[in-house]
Amino acid sequence: MIFFIFPWWLALPLRATIAKTRGPNTKDIMTRLTDLWQIGVDAVGGDTSVRQSLRAHPITPPDRIIAVGKAATAMARAAASLFPDAPVLIVTKDGHADGAPAHARVIEAAHPVPNAASLKAGAVMLEAVQGCGPGTHLLMLVSGGASALAEVLEDDLTLDDLAQRTQAKLASGADIHQINAMRRGLSRIKGGKLLGAFRGAKVTTLAISDVEGDSLGVIGSGIGDAPEGRAFAHDARIVASNAIARAAIAQAAQADVRSNAETLYEDVATLAPRIAAELKAAPDGLHVLGGEPTVILPENPGLGGRNMMLALRLAREIAGADDLQILVAGTDGSDGPTDAAGAIVDGKTWDSSGQAAIESAAPYDWLAARGALLKPGPTGTNVMDLLIARKG
Repeated sequence: MIFFIFPWWLALPLRATIAKTRGPNTKDIMTRLTDLWQIGVDAVGGDTSVRQSLRAHPITPPDRIIAVGKAATAMARAAASLFPDAPVLIVTKDGHADGAPAHARVIEAAHPVPNAASLKAGAVMLEAVQGCGPGTHLLMLVSGGASALAEVLEDDLTLDDLAQRTQAKLASGADIHQINAMRRGLSRIKGGKLLGAFRGAKVTTLAISDVEGDSLGVIGSGIGDAPEGRAFAHDARIVASNAIARAAIAQAAQADVRSNAETLYEDVATLAPRIAAELKAAPDGLHVLGGEPTVILPENPGLGGRNMMLALRLAREIAGADDLQILVAGTDGSDGPTDAAGAIVDGKTWDSSGQAAIESAAPYDWLAARGALLKPGPTGTNVMDLLIARKG
């Protein structure tokens, strides 16, 4: 059984971050949008979500803790503080290990295209699971990004095969369900196969969802899912999701919210004109959207990510509008292979030079030159993306 834990986001502080603005008329609004984004992110933080879940539904002390994904460090930190005697293995994205428990073994690997460290991490994870003997309890902490960060390939495949297939899927505009289905078919540890090697008594899986529908079989390509016919008890919980982040934002904004939906699931070229048209026709107030858009890339794309591409296209669509400001950002703090989570745009952001950035899929430098990038750093969570727009 999988059940969901909803955090007490009302206790979270309102925190200003680093959004840059383009003039005194928009400064307060831009800061407010950034503050609301941070509230949503804080509500689904890895540390907060794990603590709240284990407080609401206590578990017996685990004999081992394995955390994998972009939020692995924050999730492991919370679990290790509650169970200090359990050995901890953390597998996370390069640059996301700050704050790891002192006794934890940490492996950092590449994302979104796996590298040699991903193979090492997968082998170490499989060995750790196989080492759990009869009667043991394993605590698995899973978050988005796990699919690329840890892998054990089928015998006839190489790392180059995996990297090429992953890159091709990403460039094609495939969504996370399609990408992860491909990954499960190539892997010896995805789709419940990792826990198929478990010989202990119980596995507790706490997962932060970065997929539409919050399915444990899709999060991390099912690396924390249990196989059918298992001989052990499996307690699975979704402890954070995009819906929880959006609910926290709506609660903080209260009566100002006019719409709140999880609809960002198309290519950015389709989404941008639709969202802009809806916002132009919408009542004044705050509009909150979630999901994970896709991008079809040219042969030699420039620097950026899906959130920046959506923000850039939205800037074109709302050019000249003096009553719209839009923040688009990934909740993990990084958009594509960059140090920015996304961007904040308004009716003054666009000029015709942006068309070349769209065509070459190179939004980063263009948005950076206009002070539009949002750079919060790693957030300790990953629940897809958030769009927060202010109309009026």
